[in-house]
Amino acid sequence: MGPDVAVRPFEARDVAAVAALEAASFSQPWSAETFARMVGQGSTVVRVVEREGEIIGYGILLLAIDEAEVANIAIRRDLRGCGFGACLLDAMLEHARGCGVTRVVLEVRESNEAALSLYASRGFETIGRRAGYYDAPREDARVLALQWDRTGGEAT
Repeated sequence: MGPDVAVRPFEARDVAAVAALEAASFSQPWSAETFARMVGQGSTVVRVVEREGEIIGYGILLLAIDEAEVANIAIRRDLRGCGFGACLLDAMLEHARGCGVTRVVLEVRESNEAALSLYASRGFETIGRRAGYYDAPREDARVLALQWDRTGGEAT
């Protein structure tokens, strides 16, 4: 990635930038108020990717005992495919392991081949589908999971 790129915890000063990325990335974006409520919540982990002082991506991880859900990952459209999403996902997974998480789940649009490829490269497997899960446009979601054993390694 380079010395000018960092993944760091989300702060109150990041709300506007993250909300703008959200609006540019999703057909039904969360509001700035929703992001503001996430600041400092222990069970909601938000990380930003910063390059040369500018936020170019963010990810949200929801923690619940020994399970986590990747709620969102978004990278600025013109920088997708450059490895920033992988860097962000790796940081989120590392955080989850450090919290004692043994299973990470997520939903992803069936048509999002780039995301499906990224998740597969990290060991996620399809465990189901949710029909009509997404709107604008209406589309099924693929449900993915990554399972670790209690020592933090992948389950066999």
